[in-house]
Amino acid sequence: MKFNHIGIPTTESFEGEIDLPHLKMTVSDHEDNPYGIQWQRYWDDAPYPTLVQTIPHVAFEVDDLEDELRGKKVIIEPNSPSPGLVVAFVEINGAPVELMQFSEDRSKHG
Repeated sequence: MKFNHIGIPTTESFEGEIDLPHLKMTVSDHEDNPYGIQWQRYWDDAPYPTLVQTIPHVAFEVDDLEDELRGKKVIIEPNSPSPGLVVAFVEINGAPVELMQFSEDRSKHG
């Protein structure tokens, strides 16, 4: 696993907002700072668990998402928010964790 970013939910506006209508959320660019901090504001009709919308999460790049999910409590099923990327969320010790698998033809971040 390789650290990718930390997502911090907020209900406030923040600098550098990027609207993602297909995900029903607004984010900041986690690559604009050396620590991978990404602010996230979920829209009223966002279809995500309360845990994800209210508790910060850490995100890790993995080589085999299916293998990483085995035996874990999956709270957001695998999905593709952008081309070349599949993500899922699991709950670990009461906190959300995002697992990200990039396709071979897409370069990894960070």
